[in-house]
Amino acid sequence: MRRLLFITGIFITALVVFQYSTLPHWRTGFEFAIGGGVGSTVVVMSNATIMDNSKSPDSYILHEESDEVAGSDLEEKSGSQNIGVKNSDKAHRNSRDIFSHHKSSNLNENSISMMSIRYEKDLQTGNNDNVNAASTVEESTNLIAISREVEDAGKDIVSSADFASLPLLPAKFPAQGVPDEDADLRSISDFQTDSSNISNFRSPTKGEVKRNANKLRVVSATLDDKSTMARALKRLNVKPMLLSDMISMLRDSAGSSNSLRPRQSSVRDRELLYAKLEIQKAPIMADTAGLRGYVFRNISQFKRSYELMEKMLKVYVYREGEKPIFHQPKMRGIYSSEGWFMKLIEGNKKFVVRDPRKAHLFYLPFSSRMLRNTLENNNSQSHRDLEGYLKNYVNLISGKYRFWNRSRGANHFLVACHDWAPKITGQPMGNCIRALCNANVARGFKIGKDTTLPVTYVRSVEDPVRDIGGKPPLERSFLAFFAGGMHGYLRPILRHYWENKEADMKILGPMPRDIDGKRAYREYMKSSKYCICARGYEVHTPRIVEAIFYECIPVIISDNYVPPFFEVLNWEAFSLFVKESDLPNLRDILLSIPEEEYLRMQMGVRMVQKHFIWHKKPTKYDLFHMVLHSVWHNRIFQLKAR
Repeated sequence: MRRLLFITGIFITALVVFQYSTLPHWRTGFEFAIGGGVGSTVVVMSNATIMDNSKSPDSYILHEESDEVAGSDLEEKSGSQNIGVKNSDKAHRNSRDIFSHHKSSNLNENSISMMSIRYEKDLQTGNNDNVNAASTVEESTNLIAISREVEDAGKDIVSSADFASLPLLPAKFPAQGVPDEDADLRSISDFQTDSSNISNFRSPTKGEVKRNANKLRVVSATLDDKSTMARALKRLNVKPMLLSDMISMLRDSAGSSNSLRPRQSSVRDRELLYAKLEIQKAPIMADTAGLRGYVFRNISQFKRSYELMEKMLKVYVYREGEKPIFHQPKMRGIYSSEGWFMKLIEGNKKFVVRDPRKAHLFYLPFSSRMLRNTLENNNSQSHRDLEGYLKNYVNLISGKYRFWNRSRGANHFLVACHDWAPKITGQPMGNCIRALCNANVARGFKIGKDTTLPVTYVRSVEDPVRDIGGKPPLERSFLAFFAGGMHGYLRPILRHYWENKEADMKILGPMPRDIDGKRAYREYMKSSKYCICARGYEVHTPRIVEAIFYECIPVIISDNYVPPFFEVLNWEAFSLFVKESDLPNLRDILLSIPEEEYLRMQMGVRMVQKHFIWHKKPTKYDLFHMVLHSVWHNRIFQLKAR
């Protein structure tokens, strides 16, 4: 009996010690080490430490990885819908869509975490990065803790009177499999809502600690009302670049002293200078066959430039480079634009020449998506590894050919859609014309030299134009629509303000990815006047092109984003740009637009639709030709006579 009592006493003592040292409501030394305090919420998902000192029944926890470990891609490794991973470690490294529902007894009501900053030293290099508090959220953050009150959590978001019954379910990352590459469109519907997913997180390995420590930031704030939210939003981007500023930069770039003069004049350069003069003196016109003047900045110059491109342009495609990184296009999923262009340019006989001496432009035929995937499989995780790989390729072609050295790479171009592409190409290919999906003017995108590649989600390679179009403009019953995963810092704020607030504002979370869910998503777009295109982890989103497909006016909420074909298209004629800080006023902004202006913009959407469609056999003014024209245009207007 004494032995039994002794054993029981030891067990109770151990249990008390364990609770004191581990449960989140106790104030431990680690809490103060990372800044947890009264009224704050600190979440460290890498080792599943969660500390709450507030009061709210529910909270959402959003995990974003360091940009040194993974991009915001969420793509699968090959092309299948879901690919299993060997262990949960790799699942956590490859997914940034871990959005779990955590039941808490101590979270501040309606609080959204985003403003206080924690800076960590780089354990790999020993160097410190300068952190600007005003631009921290603009950069890739490691952790964002988001808490909000859940209203009627158990009921469906969409009533049976709508197109489908679409429950709002915060996603739980599955034990096996990673989200496929189109997860950014509507997230994953088969994730379950369960607080038990917290137990799935485990202590990181030493390698993960080193990689994650590079730019670890814990962001937290308490937002109790709309005025506080508005002040927080203004801090996200202290001074975002306005569209008018971008237009001024575009005009200035044509005559900029920074334009590169070739080290040696050539016949091809003189041909381009001739084309430049011809474009500048193009006869003035209002409309032309198949084109409406008001959706272009200068339809006369665009038409003349396009004609000269068709008549003159020659492109050389380097044969160097091994598959799968080079010469292996992937034509489905979120990064399909780079694959479609690669496929079509390499098979083109009109523009492509075999003799590089006849070329005006030189195409670097690599896939940023395959570069990332291939090197990741070889345990190369960082931007520096990918950048080094591209630098070696540049050394190869510059050593073998004279064309790179003659122009310092200015007559070369690349087409890349991965989120990391701007960073990994900035140093080795900085002088090249870069067609980038991630076109962030605040992060190295150069207006007038670089061009924006549209993010296109191609559902059918055989029939890319299947099911496009929508209801007539006056038969659209919803004012605005958005649905998608809570990627990045902005979308949770969008939902905070507008989810279930107004009947004509269909602002939803992830929708089911089965056939019915996808059909409902398309029907919402086809039945809405305005489609909200809110940034995710990065500034770009496929919703812009989707909105154009379904003839819904894009409302672009992504500070510092340069829209596609900005050189020639007048985006103000068929879309709206709303500053992130103006989210609380979104509905008032939309309602303030007169019906006449709405109809004109909706007509503009239909007029530009042809420019955003891929065809297996390219057609005049389609997406292939528009990408190529933007590269041609920027090369011409960056070139200066000796």
